[in-house]
Amino acid sequence: MKTSLVVLAAGIGSRYGGGIKQLEAVGPNGELIIDYSIHDAIEAGFDKVVFIIRKDLEEDFRRIIGDRVARKTEVAYAFQEIDSLPDGFTCPPERTKPWGTSQALMCAKDVIQEPFAVINADDYYGKSAFKTIHEYLVSTPEKADDGRDNMAMVSFILKNTLSDNGGVTRGICLQDAEGNLTGIDETKNIVKTADGAGVMKESGVIPIDTDSLVSMNFWGFFPGFLRSLEDGFPAFLEKAGDFMKAEYLLPTSVDSMIKDNTAAVKVLTSEDRWFGVTYHEDKQSVKDAFAELIADGVYESPLDLVQK
Repeated sequence: MKTSLVVLAAGIGSRYGGGIKQLEAVGPNGELIIDYSIHDAIEAGFDKVVFIIRKDLEEDFRRIIGDRVARKTEVAYAFQEIDSLPDGFTCPPERTKPWGTSQALMCAKDVIQEPFAVINADDYYGKSAFKTIHEYLVSTPEKADDGRDNMAMVSFILKNTLSDNGGVTRGICLQDAEGNLTGIDETKNIVKTADGAGVMKESGVIPIDTDSLVSMNFWGFFPGFLRSLEDGFPAFLEKAGDFMKAEYLLPTSVDSMIKDNTAAVKVLTSEDRWFGVTYHEDKQSVKDAFAELIADGVYESPLDLVQK
């Protein structure tokens, strides 16, 4: 069965100062985090990569990332644009950012006809996450027995996602006895402590279970989900209120389907450590982590994606 890895990269320019040239290498031979993710996805069995980017980044993106990925696997592109709105809706001229991750996926509906996983371009998830989600996608029907849409989320253990350099926001996963997601509790300002971790409040630090499962925006979907997103977008816009800031986000879309009892979302778990650059000071620790993975033989150096 064909499976795609969908990489959300439309916001990458704004996060790194206007263009992907600002992405800093984390591997010893110029490897980016996205290189390791795609390497792990191909190794797990994914045979197509879909990049969702902004049209103005296309030339640089293809040159820096896309063209070398295309030497290893099938590559497709979709473009998230700020004015990609349903009939009857107009984007405020002052708005400068697209409409969020759900809108990004909608923009890829013409190039995704197979089960697919979704990741952020600048997060490292580890090998087991890709193996776990791929096994789910190839062994699960699109519809549950009760007619709900099947989908999945790879969760991570909270202690494997914290930063040494400050507080982070994490979505604590809530699930039922069958391991299905019932909701996500967005928890801000989680910090490391001498005893583990806690939520920083004005009144002090409230301890939190470091073995809690958290969402890091790693999803598994089937093509029908794209139609659900498209159907839900007009209703989202009608209720949005502030068209300058409103974002149509995947966690919110999934949560709505759970509440409507139209989705069954399996919570899968990875025990790998998640890496990301939340703070400038995180960059060196991420580089050190990849150096350790290479020393342990987890990755070859140079990585195959950057070899000429």
